Amino acid sequence: MINCQIPSKTALLAVFVLAALGGCSDDAAKVSLGLFTTKDVIVSGWTDPKVTGVTCHVSHVEANLDFADPSDMSIACRQTGPITKEQLATIDLDKSGEVVFSTSKSVLFKSLKVRRVFDAKSKTLLYISYSTKETSGSHHHALSSVPLYGTQAWDWALQQGVK
Repeated sequence: MINCQIPSKTALLAVFVLAALGGCSDDAAKVSLGLFTTKDVIVSGWTDPKVTGVTCHVSHVEANLDFADPSDMSIACRQTGPITKEQLATIDLDKSGEVVFSTSKSVLFKSLKVRRVFDAKSKTLLYISYSTKETSGSHHHALSSVPLYGTQAWDWALQQGVK
């Protein structure tokens, strides 16, 4: 079941951003940071839309009474089903990869994104979570990897070669 709880202070903008980016996730966990705080750690789970055998969990802080959530996050991605050459044939092989998940982190100009990159040398899918601040950038990021060894896509990965 998909759960898209949106704080009222950002409802209109968040609905627009989520509709434009398709960014609803399934919240796997919600943990309070303390009795006298309005901040919670949210763990959201996503299945990669193109490589459906990969599930990623991103933890981030939600500050319910602030205009922007903190940028810190962590990510863990694992193989949770078959990864096929047909799935991998549809992904962007460019060094910058492609954004596979995105969600708003503030009223304006801040978002949490997850990008998938194929590392041809190690035959591994890299998932990078990062926070964007469109006006000033952000250094907050986290990385997880899913090796293709032992998957149905291993032969495809071997054929990609390293140049």
